[in-house]
Amino acid sequence: MRAVVTGGAGFLGSYLCERLVERDWEVICMDNFLTGSPRNVEHLVGRPNFKIVECDLTGFVHVPGEVALVMHFASAASPADYLRYPIETLRVGSIGTLHALGLAREKGARFVLASTSEVYGDPLEHPQKETYWGNVNPVGPRSVYDEAKRFAESLTTAYRESRGADTGIVRIFNTYGPRMRPFDGRAIPTFIRQALRGEPITVTGDGTQTRSICYVDDTVDGILALAFGDFPGPVNIGNPDEMTMADLAKLIRELAGSDSPIEFVDRPADDPRVRRPDTTVAAEHLGWRPRVPAEEGLRRTIEWFRAELGVLSRR
Repeated sequence: MRAVVTGGAGFLGSYLCERLVERDWEVICMDNFLTGSPRNVEHLVGRPNFKIVECDLTGFVHVPGEVALVMHFASAASPADYLRYPIETLRVGSIGTLHALGLAREKGARFVLASTSEVYGDPLEHPQKETYWGNVNPVGPRSVYDEAKRFAESLTTAYRESRGADTGIVRIFNTYGPRMRPFDGRAIPTFIRQALRGEPITVTGDGTQTRSICYVDDTVDGILALAFGDFPGPVNIGNPDEMTMADLAKLIRELAGSDSPIEFVDRPADDPRVRRPDTTVAAEHLGWRPRVPAEEGLRRTIEWFRAELGVLSRR
């Protein structure tokens, strides 16, 4: 069995490559390394069933031979990245998705789109079900990511309904774990980096806004359950255990053994006030539910960051 993973050198993409290789799939990892890193998959290089290809998905894409699965995970994902690369984010969500879908249809492959909880925007429904249409500002700073993913969902659905493509859509909620970049701008790597360095932990707004964090192993389990089935989705994959950002900062500080002060800074425009997935659909259709408690997942992530920051400090 042969799979193509776009964005395969990114945080989530690298775990998908790893899991598929472990299951004896032949994996073609495509990435332009705008935000991904070859380091994330260097442990797979040299395996006979793994190949990494530097590729801009918005250009010409060709894969010789048979392909059974196309997993489209190419995109900037952190606010810092997609605000730095707004046009690139919109292009990979539109043109890149079109090319990935075209590849899947040409090969008769199952196609899985990595969508996001950001399609719900700053939600007026809580928790968020897949039937909720969202509350997104189409001209706000976050729209380059939010609307790229909403368009990608629409395009995927059109390919399924009008061209008979075998597709699945996964809406991913606040995944974290080892291989996140310390300076990628997202809350968990930022809090961990600051705590380990003894710097003030910067919480935006008053800290009462909430997130539901899901450890990467659980997220990948859910994505692969969708990939190996025939459910079209969309399906929420995330942990429904919700916490405030202030409480998350305090927990990370405690687990890191840090005495960093907590400092409140301005909240970014259109930053969601609440976020929690309703995971009923995932449980019923995929038999999936998260298993790793936040404390355990954060402890593993902190230890990885401790080693990673030690490497960075020696460079």
